[in-house]
Amino acid sequence: MGKMKSSHRKWIAALCGAAMTFSVLTACGPQGGGSQAAQGEGEAKGPVSIQMFAGLFSELPDMNDEYWTGWQEMTNSKLDIEWVPSGDLNTKLDLLLASGQLPEVVSTTDFTRPTLISAIKNGAFWDLTPFLGDLSEYPNLKENLADDALKYLSVDGKIYALPRSRSRVDGGLKIREDWLKELNIDVPTTMEEYKDALAAIVKAKPGTVGHLFVDNPTAAMQAGFGVYNPTYDDAGGLINPRLTPQYVEMVGFFRELYAEGLMSKEYAVMKETQAEELFKTNRAASYGRPIWWDDEWEKAMRKSGEEDAKILNLHLKGPNGDDAVALETGVSGGFYISKKVPEEKVKQLLAYFEQTASQELTDYAYYGKEGVHHTVEDGQKVLTEQGVKEVNTTSKGAGVLAYAKWGKVISASASKEFNDAKIAEVEVFDEIGKIDPYRVVTVESWINAWPQHDTEYKSMMTKAIVGQISLEDFDTYVAGLREQPALKQAFLDMAAAYKQFQES
Repeated sequence: MGKMKSSHRKWIAALCGAAMTFSVLTACGPQGGGSQAAQGEGEAKGPVSIQMFAGLFSELPDMNDEYWTGWQEMTNSKLDIEWVPSGDLNTKLDLLLASGQLPEVVSTTDFTRPTLISAIKNGAFWDLTPFLGDLSEYPNLKENLADDALKYLSVDGKIYALPRSRSRVDGGLKIREDWLKELNIDVPTTMEEYKDALAAIVKAKPGTVGHLFVDNPTAAMQAGFGVYNPTYDDAGGLINPRLTPQYVEMVGFFRELYAEGLMSKEYAVMKETQAEELFKTNRAASYGRPIWWDDEWEKAMRKSGEEDAKILNLHLKGPNGDDAVALETGVSGGFYISKKVPEEKVKQLLAYFEQTASQELTDYAYYGKEGVHHTVEDGQKVLTEQGVKEVNTTSKGAGVLAYAKWGKVISASASKEFNDAKIAEVEVFDEIGKIDPYRVVTVESWINAWPQHDTEYKSMMTKAIVGQISLEDFDTYVAGLREQPALKQAFLDMAAAYKQFQES
């Protein structure tokens, strides 16, 4: 992670220098002794109480169970968390921000969400830049974060959150490898081969859904069609990926899948939970979701009657040679501290988050207590039955955690052999995958302009996929959007912001 740390330090040094240009600060820390934020003054004598809004990605946790009791003892904290189901998280976040009645800490998975950016600009959250300084008082935050983590969480050059660290390698376009072998189908390597494989599976297994499409095209598919390749208009503006010609080409591919019966007829209203259930119960061939679910899902498939169930994450090439591999930023949203929190309490909260970025707390977040939540087999920690119940995605939602390259690939409930094979399966992803440039930065002009078109755009895309309008009609519609003055200005602003991000 040497490269990550070097880039990280350069960004912090730049911010620190900028802050010192405006005021004389100790170690670029907050006025009033901020250099003690991680020790002494910033620590609470008793457990620090923390009110938090956070996403729920599994069963509602019992905050008094052994896992959460241990977490709070280790961090000297008392957590009061409003867990919000992941499917409702953005809607609830928007309502929370509109109300102004914020808890002490707001955790969100989308650091470019327009309502969040607007709230930041309106002063709803603390600017953490002067508190953090050069990170010399926060060694875990300095050494254990992903490349550019704090840059992603900055607005107008100021840091407003600490990251929810997650691995860059996250999602994979899955296919039933056992079905490919059963039907003597070669593992597809191109989009056309992928479509042919789905067609063969659906023909052999009537009632099976080929490709599960939920809400938006799978990130891997977008990468494969070159959607994440930064694309500029004649004026030099950075076009939003969904308004590129590549995206239209991809919609054409889904149109073909739909016409050939390789997608659910009800795909436009399908929920993530419904799609997951179809895949886990052997009623779908392919689905794009985090890789670390593979072991758990294979076990569910076997319980549903498929003894040889095996999942493979595909490495496809798109029509122009692009790798169908998408990466995350390494930052799955962040923890924002309400401006209503007193300055001294901010220091206590930062001391808590600094501790959660340690390797010790990260190991605990993934595996819990040895002998209770996990055992060690062949040098690898494997979850026990209690561990499977208490240690999950949600249990990682109350702290920063150290960056783990394969954290979203390996399964804590799987064998070492399974995890080693899974890493080998996707090892190249970190080198070839691409990140959506519009997930890296955002600008106010885009935030203001796009919502006026979003609903109509989704409707037009659906109509194009199901055949209610021609692909040419959709292409013409998208081309017209690219010429909208407000969107053209947003493209220019995004180009400038993206360039600044790359150069900083």
